[in-house]
Order: sequence, then structure tokens, then C-alpha cells
Amino acid sequence: MREIATGDGQTDRGQAAITVVLVVAALFVAAATAIAAVGSDVLERTRAQTAADSAALAALEGGPHAASRLAQRHDATVVSFDTNAVSGVVTVVVRVGGQTATASATNEVTGP
Repeated sequence: MREIATGDGQTDRGQAAITVVLVVAALFVAAATAIAAVGSDVLERTRAQTAADSAALAALEGGPHAASRLAQRHDATVVSFDTNAVSGVVTVVVRVGGQTATASATNEVTGP
């Protein structure tokens, strides 16, 4: 390692290492903050979709009141509720925090 004379008989050794450590630490903190923010959005979106799915299924048997009640159990709010009288499809839109999600459900059996 190169030594730099300070003029008073002392040398400065390792100053670059301290700077590198501080820069790496700052980058690590910035990256961790960004990852946490993205993770929080993904978690909120997943919670919203779970609440919408649950509310739509509950609405098949209990109507809008059951959908709202189940959404509240998921810390969600029902934004809209629609029932198609012809097809029997229930569609629910819920909000959790800043995320909204939509789910539809029917009692009709499809497939083989």
C-alpha cells in the first residue's frame, strides 16, 4: 500500500478503504430500501387479490353483505359489486391500501 506523507512526519494509510466501505454501505442501504418498497407493493397486491377472491366466493351464497363482511376480515373494502342475473356471475372489486383487485365467481359447473 502506498503511504502519503502529511508533512508532519505521519502517513495516511487506508483512507481509500474507509471511503469504499462507506460507499458500499450507502449502496446497500439504498438497495435494501428499494427492495422493501417493491416487496410491500407485491404483498399489498396479493392481499387485495386474496380478499377479492374470497369476497366473490362468499357473495355466491350470501350476496353483497357476505362479500363486504369477508373483505373486511382481509382488511379490504368492497369498491364495487355486480351480479349478472343471466349468467349468475358475481364480480367484486376490492381495495387494500393503494391496490385494487377484481374477482368473479359462479356456481355453474364447467368442464367434463
